[in-house]
Amino acid sequence: MSELSIDGEPIYDIVGVGFGPSNLALAIAVTESAASTGLTAVFLERQAGFGWHRGMLLNDATMQVSFMKDLVTLRNPASHYSFISYLHSRNRLIDFINHKNHYPLRVEFHDYLEWAAQKVEQMVRYGHEVLEVMPVIEGGRAAYFNVIAQGRGPARVIRARNVVLATGLRPALPDGVTASPTVWHSNDLLRRVEEQVAPPQRIVVVGAGQSAAEATTFLHERFPDAEVCAVFSRYGYSPADDSPFANRIFDPAAVDDFYHAPPETKELLQRYHSGTNYSVVDLDLINEIYRRAYQEKVLGRERLRILNASRLVSAEPTATGVEVAVTSLITGEPTVLDADILVCATGYRPADPARVLGDVVAHCRHDEHGRLLVGRDYRVHTGPELTCGVYLQGGTEHTHGITSSLLSATAVRAGEILQSVQSHRTPAPRPQLTHA
Repeated sequence: MSELSIDGEPIYDIVGVGFGPSNLALAIAVTESAASTGLTAVFLERQAGFGWHRGMLLNDATMQVSFMKDLVTLRNPASHYSFISYLHSRNRLIDFINHKNHYPLRVEFHDYLEWAAQKVEQMVRYGHEVLEVMPVIEGGRAAYFNVIAQGRGPARVIRARNVVLATGLRPALPDGVTASPTVWHSNDLLRRVEEQVAPPQRIVVVGAGQSAAEATTFLHERFPDAEVCAVFSRYGYSPADDSPFANRIFDPAAVDDFYHAPPETKELLQRYHSGTNYSVVDLDLINEIYRRAYQEKVLGRERLRILNASRLVSAEPTATGVEVAVTSLITGEPTVLDADILVCATGYRPADPARVLGDVVAHCRHDEHGRLLVGRDYRVHTGPELTCGVYLQGGTEHTHGITSSLLSATAVRAGEILQSVQSHRTPAPRPQLTHA
């Protein structure tokens, strides 16, 4: 490893790895409680500045979660970091109220996140990638970690009593498909579109969820002469279940229920309520796609093609684009599409915490499936030799349910982690009294 420099600052109570919405919410919670807890924290983010799914910040895309499930409100309704406070600071509060809508534009919510991030930027070191977390074992016990981070200069060592991993999700491509200038993940949609010199003639979008439907409509509008082919294995886009009772799966109390439920019940609940989040589309958007397809059929110029009940077989690069092979799940009939661009709106996978934790993993406990054992407070179960803590914000769906990486639980989860850190904090030694 290259030369290391030891940070001259004291041991932090919390070092956050990654600075998306989850650790941003934690930074705010630390800030709001600083007077009473005295906890110290620093957050390390490899990006040069704050950014959250920038590639899908389409102008007309809306959030699928209520504005009240912002970074703070469910934890502290009186917080100055709420979405309502943001609207007031932007002089749009009355306008938003008159809009009568709980679901802001995604670009607006991202602006809110940036606004909040700026308020705690003194706690963040952008442009720092965490390379490894190492327990410092002295006398058979480790009371803190050395967090090795690479910035512009030499790698630095930052000391932490607790590490909170919030490294987000990683774009997932179909098996056998590799990203290239003509094969994109939807996460890079806007950036890739802006790089196009010549307008494409045919675009294939693979996927059945919200991102796939948004990419299809966006590309259909952006390139008015292009054929856009939507490929998905379902017979039709499935609407998201956002009914009131189903939405209770996102309640803070539901995390308690899920965590303490037996394994078979966990599996049952995941299967029953997958329609609230996975491979589903807002009903208004489904209707809009159908309206466009029908309108084109009436006008006799069909450039929006729906290849339903079909699956992607392969994507091979060509001199001018990509050859996309698709097979019907009903008839087995193959279809080959010579496309300029293939967009894979095929979801995300949780980042592997072992990549960052390194040797710490050997001190962590795992279940029979090899997954990390995580407490209700999001603290990873470790051997008694570690008195310092590892917390996960994401990657806990097997223990905490569907809200593991969703905004719905972000505010409450940040408060629970902060409370856990405080409860595990070693009290300062009492001063010795001297007697005359």
